[in-house]
Amino acid sequence: MSFIKSKKLLMAASLIAVLSAGGMFFQYGPYSQASAQGAPGEMPAMPVPAIKVEQKPVQIWKNFSGRLMAVDYVEIRPQVSGIIEKVNFQDGQIVKAGDVLFNIDPRPYEAAVASARAEVASAQQDLIYAQKQYERAEQLLKTGAISQQGYDAQVNSQKNNKSAISAANARLKAALVDLDHAAIKAPIGGRISRAEITEGNLVKASDAPLLTTIVSDKEIYADFEVDDQTYLTFVRAKNVSNVASEQEIPVELKLKDDDKKYTGKIKSFDNKINPTSGTIRVRAVFANDDNALLPGMFASVRIGSVSKENVITVPEKAILTDQSHKFVYVVMDGTATYRAVVPGETLDNERIILEGLQPGDQVIVDNLMKLRPGAKVQAMSQEELDAMKAQMAAQMQGGGAPPAEAPKKEEKKAEENATDAAAPAEQPAAQPTEMPAEPAKEEAKPAQE
Repeated sequence: MSFIKSKKLLMAASLIAVLSAGGMFFQYGPYSQASAQGAPGEMPAMPVPAIKVEQKPVQIWKNFSGRLMAVDYVEIRPQVSGIIEKVNFQDGQIVKAGDVLFNIDPRPYEAAVASARAEVASAQQDLIYAQKQYERAEQLLKTGAISQQGYDAQVNSQKNNKSAISAANARLKAALVDLDHAAIKAPIGGRISRAEITEGNLVKASDAPLLTTIVSDKEIYADFEVDDQTYLTFVRAKNVSNVASEQEIPVELKLKDDDKKYTGKIKSFDNKINPTSGTIRVRAVFANDDNALLPGMFASVRIGSVSKENVITVPEKAILTDQSHKFVYVVMDGTATYRAVVPGETLDNERIILEGLQPGDQVIVDNLMKLRPGAKVQAMSQEELDAMKAQMAAQMQGGGAPPAEAPKKEEKKAEENATDAAAPAEQPAAQPTEMPAEPAKEEAKPAQE
């Protein structure tokens, strides 16, 4: 078969294949004849997933960055001087209030207590003797056997002995306190840090070093700052006027890369707005039952509105950006229409629309990069699109395409007949062109030799 005939046959077969494939595409593809709109020759309407927006009650949330702080934090320092005899905890252990953490050598303080008790006993004996002398002087004064001066001396002695007992009791109490401080106890319950000073070291009360720290573990604070507009919208606009009503404001906490959410309550708002930043300090408290929240951590904190509001929301992916403007595509009269919108707060994967949409509008939520303003579209739900795709797949796999192949075979057969009919007329013209070239090539060989 000649080169020209082969080339023409190939072109004819390609044209038939393209026409046949186009027929199958419009029959089974997303641009089906059933979905086509307008006169023949126009582009069919493209199926697009769309939703009808409606107002619905939602709770608006605002996100802020916060830092976790311990509800109770204590630095353990010695209150008496001495040698540390024993450390009674392990690093990072959970301790209870009253647990003995360190023992300082108690012997000097035990001796001080014994001495103070002896002083108290001596003062008590002196007071008993002074009391008897006073009673005796009082009787002698009645008979004139003692002067007024001698009587006054006995009265003064009795009062001095009472004061001596009070002083001796005070010294005993101080000695007992020092002895008690020799056993350093946990003032609060929580997680303890490591021991900064170990056994055998001398500590002095005058220059009290840090022994360890304890932080409470049952609850934890989250400190964050709220802008003044949010404060007015979420607090003052909702008649939240006291601490009890402030605690009704919902607040949630979430750590980075952690799906768990902690629910807490507002502890307090500060009493002023920071004029430099335009924010107000807020403190929320959260339960820490799993001990996963540690002081010093940074977390995402969000507060919600006390009541729900009726708003229009659309999926976040439906909103596009045109330079500095936000817009969506709305289905109107079967076409994709550009609609500028003003988005508000983000709610999970949805966005509140403050301006630009009305209840009942159909918003296109996917395939947005394939759209342009004025393009013909057919609004469908996601379920309808999935069903259509499943039907197309079933037709292609189960033999739904043969009806489109019959015209292809008939057209191909007619094209072959037309090509064969034209072939005899082309062959005589091709032979004279090809035959002379071969002898000329053979005659040139002897000359080269």
